[in-house]
Amino acid sequence: MPLTVLFMPESAYGPTNQCIGLGKVLLDRGHTVVFAAERSWAGRLAPLGFIEALVDLAPPDPNASEDAAGQFWIDFIRDTAPEFRKPTIQQLGSFVQPTYQALIDGAKYCEAQLREIIEEYRPDVLVEDNVVTFPALTTADGAFVRIVSCNPLEIRGPAIPPAFSGYPSADRSGWDAFLAEFDRTHQEMWADFNAWVQAQGAPPLPPRDFISTSPHANLYVYPEELDYTDARPLDSSWHRLDSSVRETDESYELPEAVAVRDPGSALIYLSLGSLGSADVELMQRLIDVLATTSHKIIVSMGPRAEELKLGPNMVGAPMLPQTKVIPQVDLVITHGGNNTTTECMHLGKPMIVLPLFWDQYDNAQRVHERGFGLRLSTYNFTDGELRAAVDRLYADTALRERMAATGRAIRARDGLRRGADIIERVGLAHAANRG
Repeated sequence: MPLTVLFMPESAYGPTNQCIGLGKVLLDRGHTVVFAAERSWAGRLAPLGFIEALVDLAPPDPNASEDAAGQFWIDFIRDTAPEFRKPTIQQLGSFVQPTYQALIDGAKYCEAQLREIIEEYRPDVLVEDNVVTFPALTTADGAFVRIVSCNPLEIRGPAIPPAFSGYPSADRSGWDAFLAEFDRTHQEMWADFNAWVQAQGAPPLPPRDFISTSPHANLYVYPEELDYTDARPLDSSWHRLDSSVRETDESYELPEAVAVRDPGSALIYLSLGSLGSADVELMQRLIDVLATTSHKIIVSMGPRAEELKLGPNMVGAPMLPQTKVIPQVDLVITHGGNNTTTECMHLGKPMIVLPLFWDQYDNAQRVHERGFGLRLSTYNFTDGELRAAVDRLYADTALRERMAATGRAIRARDGLRRGADIIERVGLAHAANRG
């Protein structure tokens, strides 16, 4: 039975690309796939075969650039970057809370638009990849599926570190203070949003959470090798996708400048993601340090690429087909976004992680404590520390062999199709019950 599946991802590249991967599998199976994405994605989803039913999350800005999808968040991260130099507990009030508020404001602004889209397309299943609820999705006459494509500490539990903290799993000394500060900075906002959500006909939100679990199915994207389920078991409504790597990226042929390397020289991929790369000062510092090494570097330069100057041992572009680049390199220097972290695990590449915001601290800590890479202080690393970290990971043949084996195991579990299977199964069951 052909289904209509509606995806609503958060506007950044990570969640949207994750949904694109799942959506393409469903599209290839003969289902209709609608994207209720934020309007800056116009013209980027239809060429892949999806229906674009786009929404505004804020009043249109006549001065906004039309060049970059997710431009709102690119600008937001650029302007907020000084906050990332603070300890994570201090960022709760200065960054995490304002980010949640911006997401809440977007959910409220587009509620009527979403209801119109749902009325027009009558989806059998509605898939949300975000961290705040959209009542139009959860109250629709269709099955609701929640995706967590951030670090799964978002699914809270008493025996795991608090989300956004980046705290070690083996040291609980700071957990209570972090949660107390979260409550102090977020409770009033949560209460206001919870009241609005219920006024739209949706059930109340769980404490500390801005989105409810689904009674139909909940998916999260994280490899078993990094997961927390030993300390925080999940009920049967939750399904882990060990990875969800899109298959829509174009091919990538290594440029001659980095294809030929001297013995002992690594090929490195540097990416701070579409949002992190908006911090040009940090990007240029990384580029300048890596330019002093004998290694070859491929740089994902981001939306402010024209402001960066690459070294002689580098090639780069504003955007690169990341899933086709990573298999060809020896290691990855990353911000620790969930997409890049799971892609590196899926493709078997060790990581140097320099977290900037949100769940990136949690991913960096988890990769470090599970021995799949190294976490460095994003703004306080020394030139020598970065060079030493690169040399150490490249020289660690046992780690690289372990990573390769881990990647093979994750790929065999085929999270992308597992996720599509679950969405399809939920949609078919609901469509049959609906008649």
